[in-house]
This record gives sequence, structure tokens and C-alpha cells, in this order.
Amino acid sequence: MSWIKTIQPDEATGELKIEYEQAIERAGKVFNILKVQSLNPESLRASVQLYLATMYGRSGLSRADREMLATVVSWANQCFY
Repeated sequence: MSWIKTIQPDEATGELKIEYEQAIERAGKVFNILKVQSLNPESLRASVQLYLATMYGRSGLSRADREMLATVVSWANQCFY
């Protein structure tokens, strides 16, 4: 649970609702990392685009390597989500 005011999926409208619907299509749910950006849908969209480019774009690293790095960095930052 965050200390930042968030908008829940069932309360979302407009651009945010579209971003949440796309999140559900990708992952089956809206993760908290997206909800904490809910007050600024434009920033949320940019963040998702950066994530998608980083995790799925051309790279010398395999998809598995990228997931492993993300997991290790999250663990090192004590970010368990």
C-alpha cells in the first residue's frame, strides 16, 4: 500500500482508464507500480513505454537476462512487488 493518493481501476476514467485496460490486457491486473502514477496518466503512459522498450526492445540481452536483472535490482532495493 502506498502513501501516495491513487485511483483504483474501478474509479478510472478517460486516459487513465485506457492505460489501466491495457495493463489488464498485458498482465491480467493493474499492478501498484502503475497505480502510484495514476494522477498523471501521461507520465504513466511514458513509463509503460519505457518499460516495454527496455524489456522487449532490441538488446544484446535475452528476455530472461533482463527479467533476472530486474529481479536482482528489485531485491537489492528491497522492492518486493
